[in-house]
Amino acid sequence: MSDSQFSTTKRCITAEDLYRLHWVSDPAIHPISGEIAYVEQYINKERTDYNSGIWLLSSDGASALPFTYGPKDETPVWSPDGSQLAFLRTTDGKRQVWIIPERGGEARQLTYVENNVRSLAWSPNGTCISFVAKTAENPSSPISDEGTQEAQLKGRVVNRTKAKSDGYGLWDDTRDHLYVTDVTSRHTVQLTSGAYDVAEPVWSPDAQRILFVARIAEHSKEDTDLRELNDLFTITPAISNDDAAAPLKLTHSELHIESAAYSPDGSTIAFYGHDRHAKGATQTRLYTVPSSGGKAVCVSETLDAHLGNAGMSDMRSHLHIGPPRFSADGQSLYTLVTREGNVHVYQFALDGTFKILTQGEREIYQFELTTDEQHIIAASTDVTLPGDLFRIAVHSGTEVRLTRVNDSLLDEIEISVPECFWTEVEDGRRVQGWIMKPAGFKEGVSYPAILEIHGGPHAMYSNSFFHEFQLLAAQGYTVIYTNPGGSRGYGQSFTNVVLRDYGGRDYTDLLSAVYEAIRQFPFIDPEKLGVTGGSYGGFMTNWIVGHTDRFRAAVTQRSISNWLSMYGVSDIGYSFTEDEVGGNPWEDCELLWRQSPLAYVQQINTPLLILHGEQDLRCPIEQGEQLFTALRRLGKPTQFVRFPASSHELSRKGHPQLRVERLQRITNWFAQHEL
Repeated sequence: MSDSQFSTTKRCITAEDLYRLHWVSDPAIHPISGEIAYVEQYINKERTDYNSGIWLLSSDGASALPFTYGPKDETPVWSPDGSQLAFLRTTDGKRQVWIIPERGGEARQLTYVENNVRSLAWSPNGTCISFVAKTAENPSSPISDEGTQEAQLKGRVVNRTKAKSDGYGLWDDTRDHLYVTDVTSRHTVQLTSGAYDVAEPVWSPDAQRILFVARIAEHSKEDTDLRELNDLFTITPAISNDDAAAPLKLTHSELHIESAAYSPDGSTIAFYGHDRHAKGATQTRLYTVPSSGGKAVCVSETLDAHLGNAGMSDMRSHLHIGPPRFSADGQSLYTLVTREGNVHVYQFALDGTFKILTQGEREIYQFELTTDEQHIIAASTDVTLPGDLFRIAVHSGTEVRLTRVNDSLLDEIEISVPECFWTEVEDGRRVQGWIMKPAGFKEGVSYPAILEIHGGPHAMYSNSFFHEFQLLAAQGYTVIYTNPGGSRGYGQSFTNVVLRDYGGRDYTDLLSAVYEAIRQFPFIDPEKLGVTGGSYGGFMTNWIVGHTDRFRAAVTQRSISNWLSMYGVSDIGYSFTEDEVGGNPWEDCELLWRQSPLAYVQQINTPLLILHGEQDLRCPIEQGEQLFTALRRLGKPTQFVRFPASSHELSRKGHPQLRVERLQRITNWFAQHEL
């Protein structure tokens, strides 16, 4: 390698380059022509919000034209005959189903339900569209308008365990229920009702049933918020609310089920799920069950891997992956699989044998199959590419890049290309990591390094583009990131490492990886190390600075500091704390305190910047407040930054200006402390 991996004609990336990035998602293939509808999201000119529109791309990628103009259009779905495209459009703060003709023209609104629509699916005969929308649990108690003075002056009654959800706020007495609308008449019927939520609806091939995932109470006193497992149900579409029938349960409450699909002949259902034998760390697997109901059979038994995409990136958040896809003959299934820093498309035969259909150091975050199953249309990212669509031949693996939505920006900026390394740890495991060289790298010069720690912890750093990492490299830092014990992508036993041992082998894995990086890459200055991470990565940042002075400066983001209070204030605190740490405050107080970074606050000497969103309900801001107050009381070097109107997803889909400010504060803190 030459003295520099960077050319002299390009500039370094900046935090403000976020405003120029575009994000591609949700490819939908026309059933006849093979044209591809997809969503392109970007930040508006005022830098105050995100806009999105649907584009139409020729099957060979030769032409791409805007098909809808938003400003907030998403989730394109072709009708079975390809004559119309349904999609979700948000206007005046309300998301509804709209339809536009195949060749363009005026889009028309199809649904007019009271609250936001979450998903949609065409019936196989093309006459109806099913969708999920928020619905008042008790029809006699309409949803209150929180913006009115009258609503603000009323007490809020809380009568369920899961009374809030990050990104959505406090529970508003609504449930996600299933509806169906006639495409011609726009007549809408509510199919489900009651104290449960419907998810992932899909039509049977004969259009006689709609399949969905739900937790429905077996008896009146059951608290379904505490139930760890759920089930598949079907329901018959009705032409009026009076005709709506009760859902039919197909499975036996033995698995946590995520999404499902029918085989082409309707005889079999395939779905993602797991038995929670390792609680929340359990790898998702692939199952089938007869469409009439019965015992589920695991198809992916022979593969010790997580089915789906567990990759992490600051370029997107919680994109819909969809259910496994059946082959036309019903004898195999296509799915994403997370393994060793990559996410690829696999094909499983029903007997459990499988083959890998895509290759390369990359993360495929969504995919669709062409009608003839000869090509995969993949939404894919790698370490130099924020994300584009590719057409990949199933049999040969040859591929064509179909979109180039960020080329104008990428042509201007330097990209640091990560190098992979592995660390042997004490118990015989191998931990995968990467380092990114700083901008203007020269042999013989020492550079400071920053350790990045991912959230989860049951997630995975992958071969994907990270704006934050590129920005740190542009500021002159070596960036070290790794997948310690607890991460997905390396088998079930590797993921189990962190259970009931937060701050144990995960902590030593991270430090071992840093020491191995210093050994393998002698340009890293061992006296100039920084550390940062968010969510679980924030917990681990807090834990690290409470147990070692090895790092010169640290930034903890949306972090956990006290498991005792986390239990009752987080939207998932009660289940997460019991599953991961192994106890609750009234029976295991000593355990939870011993595993809390706040217990070691007197040992923190590293200057610590605390970043937290004020509307974070996953790791509530009181976690950051407790740590900051203790550090200030002890006279320790610290600073606390509160981001208004920001949830746990600030770094991925928060207000654009706050995302940029967050990045600037991270780089400024490290620079301020001479890193």
